[in-house]
Amino acid sequence: MTALLPSPRRLYIQEVSVRDGFQNEPIFVPTDTKVDLINALGRTGLAKLEVTSFTSPKAIPSLADAEEVLARIERVPGVEFTALVPNVRGARRALMTRLDEFNLVMSSSETHGLANLRMTPEQSLEQFREIAAVVDSRVALCASLSTAFGCPFDGEVPPERVLGLVEQIVHLGIRRLTLCDTTGMAHPRQVYELCARVVERWPEVELAAHFHNTRGMGLANALAALQAGIIRFDSSIAGLGGCPFAPGASGNVCTEDMVHMFEAMGFDTGVYLEALIACSRRIAQIVEHDVPGQVMKAGLSTRRYPVPEGLRKPSG
Repeated sequence: MTALLPSPRRLYIQEVSVRDGFQNEPIFVPTDTKVDLINALGRTGLAKLEVTSFTSPKAIPSLADAEEVLARIERVPGVEFTALVPNVRGARRALMTRLDEFNLVMSSSETHGLANLRMTPEQSLEQFREIAAVVDSRVALCASLSTAFGCPFDGEVPPERVLGLVEQIVHLGIRRLTLCDTTGMAHPRQVYELCARVVERWPEVELAAHFHNTRGMGLANALAALQAGIIRFDSSIAGLGGCPFAPGASGNVCTEDMVHMFEAMGFDTGVYLEALIACSRRIAQIVEHDVPGQVMKAGLSTRRYPVPEGLRKPSG
């Protein structure tokens, strides 16, 4: 694993809190609140917003207002709007909206796929094929490959297994892909090695990384992915989110913490950080509990404090 990082360039930040975060909350966030938050996020310079899910309302009642949310939000030029589309029925619903992208999800490991989606990876790939046929190139498709760095049930997922699934996804004509550390099991060396192999083998694929901070390695893993050549990152304001298969775990990598890190290193994220932090500071009140984001609490590293009264600075 080389110690070099790429020269500063444009990075793309993809916000998932309104879907990946709110779907894990026990309360229903009012539609008005969702719309207002999405509109505010859309004005912060984020590249993409995942705003809802077309899963059955019985399965995820917290996102039962998908159509209403999409009908009411402001469309910001230059910002892509995406939603999770789990099956053909969801795809047909989503086609009635003005989405830019459908996010299709499958697991790399069999047990997680059966527990989370009630499908093996092979069954998920067949469903991807059916969704692609229904969509018929009218909307961009992104495949999110869960447990790509480890499964909470099966343990290690061999890289060759992940690469084989990526190959089948690409064969379906899908040119957007997200490698997901679903329960925060990844470590930087593993991230670098797998991401570098995917980047090298499929340079035509628009690749993103999705990390959770379950074991405190989220930002380190993001740097490893950047080092491997990835420039697109999923994240969630205030660190909102989590996974039902990692009880008590913290959520996704925190958007404002990651943007702060990248910007401090000289990369251009296109994000107005102060506006993003203002959105993040609303989250604890919305979900009615504390959230793990750090920068929104500590402030930017460029913040300066008054010199303590009576303290003399050395002369010269």
